Amino acid sequence: QKRLLETGGASVQAGGSLRLSCASSGGTFSGYCMGWFRQAPGQEREGIAYVDSDYAQWFAKSVYRRFTISRDMDTNTVFLQMNSLQPADTATYYCAADPLCGLWDEAGRHFEVEGQGTLVSVSS
Repeated sequence: QKRLLETGGASVQAGGSLRLSCASSGGTFSGYCMGWFRQAPGQEREGIAYVDSDYAQWFAKSVYRRFTISRDMDTNTVFLQMNSLQPADTATYYCAADPLCGLWDEAGRHFEVEGQGTLVSVSS
């Protein structure tokens, strides 16, 4: 069974940085789109970034130019570097993988494989 495990969530002050990691296991993720979504309390999940198997990337407007994503194709580990964090970035961040990259930011989108999440809290 495919699994994803996120690490790296923490509490930081506004303007700070964090790096999240997502380790995969339980099967092959070759050809999968891998990325992140987040969910703040009382809000819908928001797809924020992905990288596909050809290294093409996409970012939501809310994180563009502040967050970067990278992927180790040998281990299918995905990293999310988050800079210039703001209180609005406070959420649980989830790693996700799916054969389809399209509509990553579609409201209510669910992915074939989702991690358990890691909490990021940004204080002002």
